Amino acid sequence: MDLKKIEKVLAKEPPFRLKQVKKALFQDLIENWNKATILPQNLRQKLSENCPISESKPEKILTSKNNQTIKVVFGLKDGLKIESVLTKHKDDRRTVCVSSQVGCAIGCRFCATGQQGFKRDLTSSEIIEQTLFFARLLKKEKEKVTNVVFMGMGEPFMNYDNVLEAIKILNDKEGFNLGARRISISTVGIIEGIKKISQEKLQVNLAISLHSPNNKLRSRLMPINRKYSIEKILAAVDDYIKKTKRRVMFEYLMIDGVNDSEKEAEKLSKILRKPLYFVNLISFNPIGHSQFKPSAGWKIKKFKDILEKSGITVTQRYRFGREILAACGQLTGRIKNGVNPV
Repeated sequence: MDLKKIEKVLAKEPPFRLKQVKKALFQDLIENWNKATILPQNLRQKLSENCPISESKPEKILTSKNNQTIKVVFGLKDGLKIESVLTKHKDDRRTVCVSSQVGCAIGCRFCATGQQGFKRDLTSSEIIEQTLFFARLLKKEKEKVTNVVFMGMGEPFMNYDNVLEAIKILNDKEGFNLGARRISISTVGIIEGIKKISQEKLQVNLAISLHSPNNKLRSRLMPINRKYSIEKILAAVDDYIKKTKRRVMFEYLMIDGVNDSEKEAEKLSKILRKPLYFVNLISFNPIGHSQFKPSAGWKIKKFKDILEKSGITVTQRYRFGREILAACGQLTGRIKNGVNPV
């Protein structure tokens, strides 16, 4: 579904045709051009021949036992694969976690995606198609996508232009019409991306994957820290907040015996004690034969208590889809007999 190609096909058509096409794609959620009955038959035929609605094909769909999580493996036109996830929250939120790259170049030690390396960036159309697939799925249940998070495979800010274009389409009132405040971008702290997004007139949410309060440990977990240290990231975040006046979430993966001690909690409370900072604690999700294990529940509670007593706002991420390898850090795009090999 390439909007630029669609615009070329519509170049000689009246301007209102593009609005009709956008409505058919993003609001009526048509699956093929024949369903766009508002368009003339010859135009539908022309669009069918030149502009396929979906070039990403769902090859595997897995649903969690409680039906709260659905993971889809998409086959791309060049044979590569990505994964996307839909989570159904008790408060009626329906969140799509989209991928922005095939694989990832960052190489975080706790992430299955990072262990498989980087293949290529996704186009804006490939990003949008992930959302539209779940939107069509939810429509059958008389529900709709309420939130989109760029927390799937890849580092969004290393594919900045395509991610931004996808966000604008999602946010476009004539397009998917999803409020910018319902769109979140998670980054390991690519400073150039943080600076760029602070200058955009889009009120999207920003999340920083931190996972350690000190550079030595963070560099061990996330080699990218050698280039983007905690101090540099926090300086960029402060500048972002100054320009946007928006809160920033710091994601912190709780890994047993690695970063979950009282000492780390106290250090974290010192560097993140700022008005528009808040912390999201995430229990580590097992990947393949990783040496890491999730922190015990009591450890997470103690860690959380220390942060809260320091005046930091803390949330704890609910576990979604761990048994179908759909949780944070578990996406690989490679499924064999229902299981992701790492």
